Formats: sequence, structure tokens, C-alpha cells
Amino acid sequence: MKAFHSDHYTLPLPPGHRFPRSKYRLLRECVEGRADLESVEAEGASDDVLALVHAEPYLRDVIDGTLSAAEQRAIGFPWSEAMVERSRRSVGATIAAARAALVEGVAANLAGGTHHASATRGSGYCVFNDVAVAARLLQREAIDAGGNALRVAVIDLDVHQGDGTAAIFEGDASVFTLSLHGARNFPFRKASSDLDVGLPDGCGDADYLTALAGALDALWREHAADPFGLAFYLAGADPHEGDRLGRLKLTAAGLLARDRRVLDGLRAKRVPVALSMAGGYGQDLDVTVAIQADTLAVATESWRQWKNAPR
Repeated sequence: MKAFHSDHYTLPLPPGHRFPRSKYRLLRECVEGRADLESVEAEGASDDVLALVHAEPYLRDVIDGTLSAAEQRAIGFPWSEAMVERSRRSVGATIAAARAALVEGVAANLAGGTHHASATRGSGYCVFNDVAVAARLLQREAIDAGGNALRVAVIDLDVHQGDGTAAIFEGDASVFTLSLHGARNFPFRKASSDLDVGLPDGCGDADYLTALAGALDALWREHAADPFGLAFYLAGADPHEGDRLGRLKLTAAGLLARDRRVLDGLRAKRVPVALSMAGGYGQDLDVTVAIQADTLAVATESWRQWKNAPR
């Protein structure tokens, strides 16, 4: 399975900043030697590709370094050329994963899931919305190749609602957005996904998996009515009980069951999937990395089953 990364482009952050920038390198190093996983450095997304989603004034302010102090605070990072390059490559990794998934069934971005970025602003450590840009580009490429319009599912299981993604695709029947998240967590003003499932603080494995089963049942009904040609799965580690920002109480075993349920369902419906690792802010960063490495192990297993399934 191909796993795309961009962690060589690190953010220059002030001391004590709570964004776990080392997580991405640690995850790549953890999985790099695994059999059946090919680690590939991602290329950056061009201005034209980013403009498929992001408004020109916002795009120019990010690229030229003219974001206001308030806009930088909303993103959570001080502006730097490294921030821009890292953000481009995070989008590029999801684009590459989506293209690979269409051929091989499953692929991954070892970062990504920047779902708080909307068309006109960044927020919550998200500069560009990697999934939205990749979805728009792959839809355009499908049409340019003479194929049918590509319907996309976004399965967002980060603990925070994907408000930027929901806002970008609001009213667009070609993209179905599903978000299962902490009801009282950031963002405190939610956008409207096609399907939002808000969970109470302290939600554990059993209640979470029950809620997920209901949400996936609704997704499969959507697929039966108008099939999806591609899915994006945001497999956040932040619903874990040890996460600093999560407020839910899933165990590592519960998150593994979550991943299997999503990936098994997509494979059964023959919907290719590109994973993004999304959030993870563990008290112990090694625990977060282990959870996301387990997600990639389940994804690799699903990729192998796709590869060996009869056509």
C-alpha cells in the first residue's frame, strides 16, 4: 500500500506550542520498514489546484505572507515559508493517495485531514483543506478522462467536526459529508454536514461503535441510491481516552474496531478509499503514533484484500 508523507517540511513553532509536529516523522519512521507498505514523499499542490477550493484572496494572503495577525491566530501557526510548503505537500499527499486508491483500492496520507480550513480562511491548525482539494481535483480528472461524474464520500471520524469541509460542500450532491465528533468540542459553532453525529463527553467504545454503525448504515443507503466512486476517511486518533483535546474515552481496541468497520464496509461496497491521519494530541505522543500505526496496519490489510479480490 502506498503511504504518502510530507514531514521533511517542518513547522518553525515557538517553544511550548501544543501542535504535535514530531508526530508525523515518528509515524513515518514507525511504519517505514513494514512489508506491503511503500512510503513515498509527496509533491506539493500547485496554486491552480488549490484554487479549485480556496478563494483567490485567501490563497494569495497565505502564499505571499500577508495574513493578518488575527488570521494567523485562527490557524494557530505563525506564517512562514515552511508553513506554506508543508501545507501544499499535505494536500499533495492526499491527492496522490486518492489517485493511488482509484487504482489499488486503498492508499494513505501520513498526515492530512485538515478539515477546519474553509474556502476563505484557515482554522484549527488547518491552512488548506486537503480532502476538499483532492475531491475536486479527482472529480475534474474523471470528467476530463471521459468518465462519469465521480461521487465522493467523506467519512470524518476525527473527534472535532469537519466544519470547513462541510461548508465547502454544503448543498453539493456530488459529495456526501459524514462527521462523527464530540458535540461539545471544537469548533463550538458547527457547520452542517450531510450527516452529523454529535457525541457526549466521555463516550466510550460501545456507544461510539453503535453510533458509527447507524451513521454507516445511512451512508450505505446513500451509496445504494447514488454510488460513491471514491471515499476519504479521516481516521483521527483523538477520540482516544488519552488525548489531551479529545474528551471522548475510546480505547485503542475501540479505535481499531472503528477502522475495521469503516474499511471493511468500503471494501464490501467496492468504494476506493484514501485515508488521512487527521488529529491526535495524546498526553503520550508514542500512544498516538501507535494508534495511527495500527490504523495503517488495518488499511494495509484491506489493501491486500482489495488486491486479491476477484475482479
